[in-house]
Amino acid sequence: MGGLLSGTSPLRGRASLELVVHPLDFRQAAAFWGIEDPRLALLVHSVVGGAPAYRREFVREDVPAGLEDFDAWVCRTALSPRSPLYREARYLLADESDLRDRALYHSVLEALASGNATAGGIAGCLGRPAGDLTHPLTVLQDCGLVRREVDAFRRNRSVYRVREPLIAFDHVVSRATRALLARGLAEQVWESSRARFRSSVVDPHFEQICREWVSHFASPETFGGMPIDVSYGTVADPASRTSHEVDVVVRGAVGQDNGVLLSLGEAKWDQVMGEGHLDRLRRIKALLSGRGVDTTAVRLACYSGAGFTEGLRGAAAAGDVVLLDLRRLYEGD
Repeated sequence: MGGLLSGTSPLRGRASLELVVHPLDFRQAAAFWGIEDPRLALLVHSVVGGAPAYRREFVREDVPAGLEDFDAWVCRTALSPRSPLYREARYLLADESDLRDRALYHSVLEALASGNATAGGIAGCLGRPAGDLTHPLTVLQDCGLVRREVDAFRRNRSVYRVREPLIAFDHVVSRATRALLARGLAEQVWESSRARFRSSVVDPHFEQICREWVSHFASPETFGGMPIDVSYGTVADPASRTSHEVDVVVRGAVGQDNGVLLSLGEAKWDQVMGEGHLDRLRRIKALLSGRGVDTTAVRLACYSGAGFTEGLRGAAAAGDVVLLDLRRLYEGD
């Protein structure tokens, strides 16, 4: 449909309305699937994302009955050759007319799904010069299958991430095991893939959900200002000769000031967060202050899918520390 109004088409410039239909966000998806448990909702969203058709046409209203049914649901839908969802990730690329060398694009997506987020890392994984990947990465961004994120503290550095959860799931879990899945061994494949699914699919997806929550649902009172720009960041630590990754960096507006650093946050999907995580954020804040960054308005934030220790809850009650669990991500601001 987009081709009817672009390029040299006779209808170029004649559109009176351009309505872009986006996938459901994580809260809308949970409501659409009828899932009230936020942990189950996020796990399902890590597989199918926010495409409404996946519930109705692709899995025929098959919704996990609870957390205890999630593993079986994955086996009978995304890992079952009899389910339309099983091949959908491959069809998403086949439907894009701009993708010429599909093997190359699949290789780029596989490199991304396996944790190679920078252009240099992807090039090293594929054994190609980094310059050869500029065009494929641009096309994948234009198709909405990959997103580019700029480092909040190093603007000349960026990372790429798979945007469509089902593609990430396919490359991490399904793609290398299709021969076994064709033999009806979905349960065995899933048993050996669950840890990889958690670390390579759910963990980064949870981090992205946290950033989306800040962008779309967090109130100005949560961080002491209106969030405007939400990204990730890396901060060098010369003393230890390493660098720290910050999962959620929030900049916003306080009064008449724009671009104020409001929050530094760490997200852990399957880990109970404690005072050690808070100490790490305090160290990052101190490093930024030492570099001349204004951190007077910064609130440290811990995002957890597994909860918080009593010690961390006590520290949060005593200072400007924000704790965000799954219930708040899905229902609060």
